[in-house]
Amino acid sequence: MASLSERIEAELENIEAVLRDMPSPATITNLSRLEIAGASALLHSFYLGVENILKQMLAEKNVPIPTGDSWHRDLIDATFRIGIISSATRDSVKEYLAFRHFFAHAYAFTLDAARLQPLIARVHSVFERFRGDIAPLL
Repeated sequence: MASLSERIEAELENIEAVLRDMPSPATITNLSRLEIAGASALLHSFYLGVENILKQMLAEKNVPIPTGDSWHRDLIDATFRIGIISSATRDSVKEYLAFRHFFAHAYAFTLDAARLQPLIARVHSVFERFRGDIAPLL
């Protein structure tokens, strides 16, 4: 079985691939409904990659993965409490969690470029802060 750092590196590479395909914040308002749905799927994938890393890090520390209706939020909070991520990262990642929830329950035609724009504008810096938080633990 691959080591934690190998598994995390694979997830980080997947996130980087997602971010390479992300449209620029300046162009998001000019995209078609289909392209907006695609950009939304990329944001969703970004969050899922972060979440996969957090779950693996908790498992490595023998901390139970939260369950129940609020397990996604509880996962983020647990990784903050035990020092995996900073408070700034926790707060930023929660914005992408909120979008993930919206995306999972919305019709594609309700996705709005104006709602995506700030998330896309910050996604690279959020990823770099997240990567910086977890790097010492690998």
